[in-house]
Order: sequence, then structure tokens, then C-alpha cells
Amino acid sequence: MIDVQFPAPRFRIRSNEDKDYIFDEIRRTWILLTEEEWVRQNFIRYLVETMQYPATLIALEKEIRLHDIRKRFDILVYDRQHAPWMLVECKEPAVRLNEDVLQQVLRYNISVPVTYIVITNGSVTKAWKKQQNELVQLATLPSAPA
Repeated sequence: MIDVQFPAPRFRIRSNEDKDYIFDEIRRTWILLTEEEWVRQNFIRYLVETMQYPATLIALEKEIRLHDIRKRFDILVYDRQHAPWMLVECKEPAVRLNEDVLQQVLRYNISVPVTYIVITNGSVTKAWKKQQNELVQLATLPSAPA
């Protein structure tokens, strides 16, 4: 498990018709504030503010195809050459990070091959590096892409 200390929240939040929305700085739009979105927004802030990942190298919730099925990844970080580098799957805090969650992001990795795989529910974060044909669990997240 990786120790992630989220920066103090400084989000823009607004309510509309009894629903809360959070302003997504990456997508530059208001997003319905769900528990999973709260985890995603905090993790993005952690990557950008704490880990110093360039925001310009981060893509959120883009559609991918797995054979004939359409899916959306949560966070994709590109390297400096704009090649996919790290996939992050976010879950709401009540979701256990088990083998099913890892398999989900590994399926996404078929369409979007990356070096690093991360899963988080905001309380627990796990990461792996793909080395040859195996996954090596990491004790820390990798430094910003070179």
C-alpha cells in the first residue's frame, strides 16, 4: 500500500437543483460530485501538486474500446513524448481494492498499454510496474514522467 497524503482541498463546488458539482481543472468543466469523483479530484491534485506531474500530461475519463465494448478510464498520465505511461482507476471509498478492481484496469491496459498501473479508493492506493510479462508491486508512486 502506498501512503498518499492529499493536499488540503481547495476545490470550487457549487449546488444546482439539490446536486453538488465540482469544477474539474483538467477538463475545465463542472462535474457531478460523486464519491468517486471526490477521490479522482483529490488524486489529480496529489499528482499535480505533491508529485509535480504536469497537468498537461493528464487525461480524464476518455472512452476506450475493449473489442466491441466501450469503457472509460479514470486517469491516464502520458510521458513527455505523449505516450500512455500510467493508468489510474479510482473507486469510491467504500469499494475494496481487490483482484476485480486490478483486473478492470488491466483490461483497460489492453487498449491503452502503460508502464504503471494504479488503483485507489482515496484511503488505499496500490501501484504496479509492468516489467517484462509480470507486475511488480510498488511501495511508492513513480516520479513525474521524464
